[in-house]
Amino acid sequence: MEPEIRIEDYNYNLTDDKIAKYPLESRDASRILIFRDNLISESKFSNLTELLPEKSLLIFNNTRVVPARLIFRKESGAYIEIFCLEPYIPAEYNRSFSSTSSCSWKAVVGNAKRWKSGEILFDSGCDALLSEIDLRASIETRLDDKFIINFRWSLDIPFSQVMEMCGKVPIPPYLHRESKDSDRERYQTLYAKERGSVAAPTAGLHFTQTLLKEIDNSTVERGEICLHVGAGTFIPVKSELIIDHKMHSEPFSIEIALLKKILNKLKAQEKIVAVGTTTVRTLESLYYLGVQCKEKGIPKDVTQWEPYNQIKEYSKIDALQALIFWMESKNMEVLERKTEIIIVPGYIFKIADVLITNFHQPKSTLLLLISAFIGDKWREMYEYALKSDFRFLSYGDSSILFR
Repeated sequence: MEPEIRIEDYNYNLTDDKIAKYPLESRDASRILIFRDNLISESKFSNLTELLPEKSLLIFNNTRVVPARLIFRKESGAYIEIFCLEPYIPAEYNRSFSSTSSCSWKAVVGNAKRWKSGEILFDSGCDALLSEIDLRASIETRLDDKFIINFRWSLDIPFSQVMEMCGKVPIPPYLHRESKDSDRERYQTLYAKERGSVAAPTAGLHFTQTLLKEIDNSTVERGEICLHVGAGTFIPVKSELIIDHKMHSEPFSIEIALLKKILNKLKAQEKIVAVGTTTVRTLESLYYLGVQCKEKGIPKDVTQWEPYNQIKEYSKIDALQALIFWMESKNMEVLERKTEIIIVPGYIFKIADVLITNFHQPKSTLLLLISAFIGDKWREMYEYALKSDFRFLSYGDSSILFR
């Protein structure tokens, strides 16, 4: 049964002065709020290693943010912003990024009313090299509030390089500022690898190479999944009841070697620590893919309300074993699927024991996930953070939550 939850019950007063507009000079200098055994304390993020459970498995999201905002100009002088969301043709991220003359993307178009048809040219200003790229865009079709945009360019370079040279980093809209050159480095985790996100998995922004080496010298192991974060992460919940909210779909991938490592940790009753809500959504989706293997013989994408409509309960070990067995039967090293999973109060966590995450917007699906993880104490935790001048949202401080 889908839970009936009023989004207004997950509101709090977040004033603009509490939102971090820029990151701290040093990534791990941020504060970290600790929620453990229903008690709240705090430390510095640089002390994270001593907070992690012994022999735990720390899992990161290694997605890489792409400069997905492209500014074009019509002959009339009107500016058109194209915010690329996901590849359309080719539909695979790697193939689209390696395209060398044309490709199509699903996008949001700013000032779309000024662009009914025809080809428009990228606004290269006085930059001769950008002019030489000769990037052009045209509308193929419209899908509700989004568009399919065809891109073509003259230089023999891949679309990934076109984006890097022409695009702007899509920093969150609540920062109320234009992106700076510094955002290209700081709105990116140090371990980012796989291109595809239009928003950073911000829990990972606090990690430094020094801290990662310190973790590697401890009993804690590391692993990486990849979930490409979509623009839907910024979409506020507009419906009064969460049951009426449509959750966005995001693609993710995981290697079978990491799946086996997770399974071994579960069997040993050692802790799984998720770096960020995107990692949690991926890990929890794995359980339901395993359930699909047991019930239908094949894992498909995870739908929004799948966890709440499950009839039979399976152990997490049985579910992961079924998923691994299916992958081995197909000689698959990497599993790629999409998830729409929404995690709200009443959800029963299967994989994640500990969560490292930033402070989230009022009335957001991410705040609902926090409430699902630690219960009604989320409000006490957020009140503490506000009164103690913690910095909020993407460039803000961190927290570590023990379920």
